[in-house]
Amino acid sequence: MITINENYLKLQASYLFSNIAKRVTAFQQANPDKEIIRLGIGDVTRALPAACITAFHKAVDEMGSDPSFRGYGPEQGYDFLREAIAKNDFQARGAEISADEIFISDGAKCDTGNIQELFTQDIKVAIPDPVYPVYLDTNVMAGRTGNFVDGRYQGLVYLDSTKANNYVPALPTQDVDLIYLCFPNNPTGSTITKEELSQWVQYAKEKKALILFDAAYEAFIRDASLPHSIYEIDGAREVAIEFRSYSKSAGFTGTRCAYTVVPKECMAFDSKGNRQSLHSLWNRRHCTKFNGVSYPVQRAAEAIYSEEGQAQTRELIASYMRNADLIRQEMASLGYDFVGGENAPYIWIDAKGDSWEFFDMLLNKAGVVCTPGAGFGKCGEGYIRLSAFNSYANVVKAMSRLRETLK
Repeated sequence: MITINENYLKLQASYLFSNIAKRVTAFQQANPDKEIIRLGIGDVTRALPAACITAFHKAVDEMGSDPSFRGYGPEQGYDFLREAIAKNDFQARGAEISADEIFISDGAKCDTGNIQELFTQDIKVAIPDPVYPVYLDTNVMAGRTGNFVDGRYQGLVYLDSTKANNYVPALPTQDVDLIYLCFPNNPTGSTITKEELSQWVQYAKEKKALILFDAAYEAFIRDASLPHSIYEIDGAREVAIEFRSYSKSAGFTGTRCAYTVVPKECMAFDSKGNRQSLHSLWNRRHCTKFNGVSYPVQRAAEAIYSEEGQAQTRELIASYMRNADLIRQEMASLGYDFVGGENAPYIWIDAKGDSWEFFDMLLNKAGVVCTPGAGFGKCGEGYIRLSAFNSYANVVKAMSRLRETLK
């Protein structure tokens, strides 16, 4: 008799964004003539940068000729992209990351979920609340939690991120082994200073813990004092793995390209207390379960680092941050308390009540889709997230509708 992994039965009924999609679909079917403006899921709306399109076409043409055709590529990624990443994203900021410490993948979502395969089931995991659901759900699937009780899974250490601590969680009061951090944060849009991040690195070194640092939104940082990478912090190479993505910074949500950085000094321990290289383990996992990102996509990603590509991606990011500025301005004028939108494309808003009720109210009365904070954890109840990913014209229209609905 074939049996299932019963840890899946602990999961909540549906993934947050699937639930949102179902409600929106039901509204559309009941109101086919009403226009919906989506400021919920963080999906980009602008086209790929022209430099990426040019590189994409050239690479596709190469695939159409026998002499330049490419078959299986290196699972870790082509050297041309890994070298561009190391030089531009890390070495240019004083972070000592080499090309062979970078692993190209088809998404940070996949990597943040897959990385936990390297660790035993009985480790103690610390996860922020509110949080991007993938960190939580993949550990539930792996059997590292108990049942879901009173809004939280038993066996996890939750790191409350609230207005009281500026949405930057405090260090755990108990020993933990694996720590998830995301800055600029999804969903709150909050940021972390170098001094605050240094405390986490020091904690991890003292406790022999590991930090999984999601920096998918670093390109949206406008404050020059804020760290873009955890590797700007001394000692982080020993205790941190970093995840990056081109999805939001260059519009690759449908193109799929990201990367994970695993420094060679980064270690974990076996049952006898011996140090084991996480770089080697991740490389082994990568080679066994992944055949690499396609050559044309990697050439398109490489083009992001060209002079033209950098200018075009800066313009893309600026357009979304213009939307964020407008959302912040409107919510402030309506008297709502919020955080984010200054160095991140998300604005985390105090809904002054039940977050799903607020979601339904905005959908049904304004035709605007937000994300209810309750879907990100217990500390998210009472909040909503608005995304800056849309056209400026649509954001203007959405803010006008919100003004009429909320005033």
